[in-house]
Amino acid sequence: MHIVILVLVEVLIVIGLSRLVGLAFRSIKQPLVIGEIVAGIMLGPSLFGLVAPHLAVSLFPPETFPFLNVLSQVGLIFFMFLIGLELNPKYLGGQLEVAVLTSHVSILVPFSLGTLLAVVLYPLVSNASVSFTAFALFLGAAMSITAFPVLARIITENNLQGTRLGTLALTCAAVDDVTAWCLLAVAIAVARTGDFAGAVPTIIASIVYIGLMLTVGRWFLQGLAKHYLRAGRLSQLLLAGIYMAVVASALITELIGIHLIFGAFLLGAAMPKNEDLVRELAIKTEDFVLIFLLPIFFAYSGLKTQIGLLNRPELWLLCALVLAVAIAGKYVGTYVAARVSGISKREASALGWLMNTRGLTELIVLNIGLELKVISPLIFTMLVIMALVTTFMTSPLLEWTYPKKLIRLDVVEPELEAQTTTTAADAETYIRPYRILVPVANPSTQKGLVQLAANIAINFQYPAVVNPLSLIEFQEDYAFESTPVEADRLIAQRRQQLEELINTLEPPETRSCVHPIVRISSNVARETAQIATLEQADLILVGWHRPAFSSNRLGGRVGQMLTTAPVDVAVFVDKGKEQLESLLVPYSANIHDDLALIIALRLLINRETCVLQILQIVENHAKEELNYELNTMMEQLPASVRDRIEIKIVQAPDPIQAVVEASKNVDLTIAGTSRAWGIERQTLGRYTDQLAIQCCSSLLITRRYSQVTAHLASMLPDVSSQEPTLRN
Repeated sequence: MHIVILVLVEVLIVIGLSRLVGLAFRSIKQPLVIGEIVAGIMLGPSLFGLVAPHLAVSLFPPETFPFLNVLSQVGLIFFMFLIGLELNPKYLGGQLEVAVLTSHVSILVPFSLGTLLAVVLYPLVSNASVSFTAFALFLGAAMSITAFPVLARIITENNLQGTRLGTLALTCAAVDDVTAWCLLAVAIAVARTGDFAGAVPTIIASIVYIGLMLTVGRWFLQGLAKHYLRAGRLSQLLLAGIYMAVVASALITELIGIHLIFGAFLLGAAMPKNEDLVRELAIKTEDFVLIFLLPIFFAYSGLKTQIGLLNRPELWLLCALVLAVAIAGKYVGTYVAARVSGISKREASALGWLMNTRGLTELIVLNIGLELKVISPLIFTMLVIMALVTTFMTSPLLEWTYPKKLIRLDVVEPELEAQTTTTAADAETYIRPYRILVPVANPSTQKGLVQLAANIAINFQYPAVVNPLSLIEFQEDYAFESTPVEADRLIAQRRQQLEELINTLEPPETRSCVHPIVRISSNVARETAQIATLEQADLILVGWHRPAFSSNRLGGRVGQMLTTAPVDVAVFVDKGKEQLESLLVPYSANIHDDLALIIALRLLINRETCVLQILQIVENHAKEELNYELNTMMEQLPASVRDRIEIKIVQAPDPIQAVVEASKNVDLTIAGTSRAWGIERQTLGRYTDQLAIQCCSSLLITRRYSQVTAHLASMLPDVSSQEPTLRN
């Protein structure tokens, strides 16, 4: 009973630390799984055992290792089933000839270099009980691995699944996955039998079993899929049958003489790829596997990783050599094959870095090698370091080689395609449209936000575009929803929701100027700022959301956008006022109030029935005049607009309450802010948070980023020269 309690305590520590370190790595744009692998290493002799050896032995004694091993093996079986389940034939549909050549060269080169490296490493880090053939085959296979799951998530997060690069990378990785697992199966068979000749019966039995699974097994699984379609749901009985089949297939491949994981992977690959069945099966399986079982596998691997074994400079040089061979083999093989196939230099380079991703798949391979004693703990540690480094470097090198501005050129939104096709004659008279970017978290509840953006931007005399932006954020690396095929389905679903929202906008003529953008994102605030820059937005109009863990009403993602977005930002607090006939602008002569006034003037010009009250609040008895720039600007406006503007100066000891009182009689209050972003305090500088709560009308809070953004330039050329000069 003592051992069971100790194992449960270990599981508690492992899950908690894995989540914490994983989230820390996500914050630096790294896959969560890398953090979880590092957490496992931290619990082993490399850190915990080094810092507190007695406590480490007490918490993780050797007698608990078999229990952790059993749990990790169960986790691996079902994780490999999920990988096979995700291996969709759709990934093999694009550029297959190029992908097959590139993929096989990207395996052949590192495999060859790995076997040459074995000549150097075998006498130094191996022993006579392991045949050189098995050692060389295993090392070559370890160098050849590409982690399809991690690569697929990187492609999804970078919105590459719709590009030629993304499609080619997925196809290469899928082909690579199948080929590399076959190589590994051969290496395991040779390791278990001692030589290649002895492994021949195992290889033949494996081929026979694969053939049976892809014929008889697939026929039986098709029957399960038909039953699922009739029932309309995945019942517990059907799920139990599938899980039994996973375990049975794993046992068969173990008995054949390869490994448990191959049977589980093969069953997942053979499963019918009915979208609903695969989705429900993956969702029901993945949470327990990813949250509970896989971290135990990482911890078990970490307990066997001893970085302290690299205790001499020459061993670190050998580790660097292993890393160099792994990186160069994959990158050079992929790059050369891609270039021969006609791929551009930049795309070939990006593909090379993507194929260098190893991640969890490499860790699985290494544990098999250590379990079979083909590799020693020393070479195991070197290869774990190689797996971490190659996966860690993928995202930054991809961003450096293939930045988002190039991805934007490859990913053309269907609605924006018509805008980007202009003739040479049109190009001479082209006027850049005024553009508002509108982050939309929930299309069903944010009609008011998009309607306001349309009212500000569109007047049918000058070009304008409103881009509702919907960013789909995934929290987990291996969740089924973040696979490219599922991500495409979610994007199409979200786009349909946005189209339905756009079709409710009034007047109907505005709808042709509203074009949604849908993307996958790992950080909504950062991605919004990047898209605003790439799309050359003039204004980001964002809805207000009450932060869950902040006393600052304008905190959370809204606060991040306000502080980091390199364009003007306005935050809309929708109080349900559908009319937009009367506007209020509290004005205290700072650049953020200037933006508030300019947006109000756009609304005034666009809506002929709209009226504006400019409210100046003074705290003494002296009557203040409006500044010269404001007066000059008013004089430039057409008489039909000036007649609908009222300038009101009031004395009030509490400016916030004066604004709240004035807001009772209007539909929309537009207020600049001057507190949280380094601008000196003004009369109304402390009202931003309070107004978000107390204002009686709907509220628009503005933050100006640049004084050279001319929001009225296209509509009133004479005014545009005055607009940038408005300042304190």
